[in-house]
Amino acid sequence: MWKKVLWSDETKMELFGQNAKCYVWRKTNTAHHSEHTIPTVKYGGGSIMPWGCFSSAGTGKLVRVDGKMDGAKHRAILEENLLESAKDLRLGRRFTFQQDNDPKHKARATMEWFKTKHIHVLEWPSQSPDLNPIENLWQDLKTAVHKRCPSNLTELELFCKEEWARISVCRCAKLVETYPKRLAAVIGAKGGSTKY
Repeated sequence: MWKKVLWSDETKMELFGQNAKCYVWRKTNTAHHSEHTIPTVKYGGGSIMPWGCFSSAGTGKLVRVDGKMDGAKHRAILEENLLESAKDLRLGRRFTFQQDNDPKHKARATMEWFKTKHIHVLEWPSQSPDLNPIENLWQDLKTAVHKRCPSNLTELELFCKEEWARISVCRCAKLVETYPKRLAAVIGAKGGSTKY
């Protein structure tokens, strides 16, 4: 069943910094030497928000969300990218689409769009971002992009698309293959049962 799921989400990609700590080995009294410091830009230098999807067969489309995401923009992204991604990943017509319960995702017009396109949407528990395996890919993407040190938002977008395309099918397949175990662990930790 999980091999026929097309997982999706959006994430914020900052131009400078990953909001992560960086550790260096250094000699005593050399903390402020230039080779041990990382320059920063006030307010992060800007960011973009990509929407992406993947399945066990690899990564699908990755597109930049222009401006603030709302229901209409979300439907436009789905219209332009969802079915093409499913086709490229050879999921067939009977795949299941995963998205979280963000209000723009669950808007009546969006749910109608799925119905008219005959796309089955996976029931998703509220407040469960940790369940979505795409979160692991977002972390991989952020690490790979920031190693390339983009200097502006255009480069950031380009590097995001290039690094997304480089994520291996093996990595995607492994995330989907291990998903049932992670799902069982989360459900067990929450002490309840969830229907999927």
